[in-house]
Amino acid sequence: MVTAVVLFDGICNLCNGLVDFVIARDPAAHFTFASLQSDAARGLLNDVHAAEPLPDSFVFVEDGRVFTRSDAALRLVRRLGFPWNVAYPLMVVPRPLRDWAYDIVARNRYRWFGRRETCRVPTPDLRRRFLE
Repeated sequence: MVTAVVLFDGICNLCNGLVDFVIARDPAAHFTFASLQSDAARGLLNDVHAAEPLPDSFVFVEDGRVFTRSDAALRLVRRLGFPWNVAYPLMVVPRPLRDWAYDIVARNRYRWFGRRETCRVPTPDLRRRFLE
């Protein structure tokens, strides 16, 4: 099983920017990706027995465990290494406060960053990084 999977909103410009950001900082290809709208994401979430409802913006699956909202974001940056992992101690901030901030961005992501007409299609050289 893949150990670190980023599931993202495939039509969200912010979410696609996050994928580009992670890929650029992960030359060893530790992360795998899938659009939340894809069959691959639904299959993975079923395999790990993800509890519903899940956010429609970003989900992080790490070692078979599902993380959402601010927990997902902070666990992802922890795996990116220095300097990004210095944000991980924000986990001590109470989750309701962290998730409140996360939810503001998630609710406004299309208005602030725009959206695509279709989900992202990986280039041939990046196809191996995406679940199919």
